[in-house]
Amino acid sequence: MKTDKDYYAILGVDEKADAAAIKKAYRRLAKKYHPDANPGNPRAAERFKDIGEANGVLSDPAKRKKYDQMRKLGALGFRGARPGPRAGTQTSSNFSFEDLGGIGSFSDIFSSIFDRGKKARPRRPSGPAKGSNVEHTAEVPFMMAAKGGKITISVPISEECATCGGSGGAPGTAWKKCAECKGSGSVSFGQGGFAVNRPCPACMGRGEAADQPCGACGADGKVHQSRKIQVSVPPGVNSGAKMRLTGQGERGRKGGAPGDLLITFKVLPHRFFTREGDDIVVTVPLNLAQAALGSRIRVGTISGKKVVLRIPPGTQPGTRFRIKGQGIEREGTRGDQYVEVKLKVPDTLTEKQEQQIRDFADSAGLKW
Repeated sequence: MKTDKDYYAILGVDEKADAAAIKKAYRRLAKKYHPDANPGNPRAAERFKDIGEANGVLSDPAKRKKYDQMRKLGALGFRGARPGPRAGTQTSSNFSFEDLGGIGSFSDIFSSIFDRGKKARPRRPSGPAKGSNVEHTAEVPFMMAAKGGKITISVPISEECATCGGSGGAPGTAWKKCAECKGSGSVSFGQGGFAVNRPCPACMGRGEAADQPCGACGADGKVHQSRKIQVSVPPGVNSGAKMRLTGQGERGRKGGAPGDLLITFKVLPHRFFTREGDDIVVTVPLNLAQAALGSRIRVGTISGKKVVLRIPPGTQPGTRFRIKGQGIEREGTRGDQYVEVKLKVPDTLTEKQEQQIRDFADSAGLKW
């Protein structure tokens, strides 16, 4: 599905939306269109990518300011944007930065506004070009992150269309000079006393247009799909850790080398264990008798073994006990496990039990 790259429309927020509204909209849409929630759905994968791109711009004050300036100048090709007095500058509702194949980017176009004395030239890829890197967040179960293992992830990837070879034209179709840009690959318009150059939206900066567009990719030159990749999770990995898989990104253009896959790990929470660096922390409830009189309890560890822990008499809620060497092992060292106790008070008492507690409180001089 083509898009104008109207980031406000992609997130469904108003142009004056604050950071909180943008964040809320992004989280809602990212959850809805996440590839894991839409397996095998390339449209959802493409939508998810657009949502991430929109959030990356609108959540950054500096990028958003530049983006808003471009919108006001009409340099993004949105519907209703009015070009200046120069001829041959009609905008296209199908303009997409991703369609340009390395010809131009948002930052390139923006910088051209302020480089008045320089004549911008379209950059046409004449030979093989390396594919783009792909960023992906991989969710890892807590125990696998602690011990290591393998997971299979589904990554949305843009591949060069096999039908047209990335040209965007139907096989065997005739090509002719683009009528919009006269073969230059760029168009310009005047605004406020200076000219702005941008890649031609009609031919996507190629300078040529096919008589018949490719039916497989809709003249995009790319097809969007999900690729399943097995990833080795190193032992002790924590949230935010990154991994680069060389050659697992988007396919290169015209036979160029593929890009890389950049993975950011996100460790999922565990119902019992939590992590503090290389240490493991667990919370264990104690009843009144165990805390006051002392006890021995069995505590689970990430190794699967049960460890007997001695609770001394008079233990206070929040006290931490250390079990040495039962934490995360990483780079030849192993952390510890800490057991924090909390007091569990009975919900109900019989009359006899209530009286016994009153008698105890009176004898100990406790207020109640």
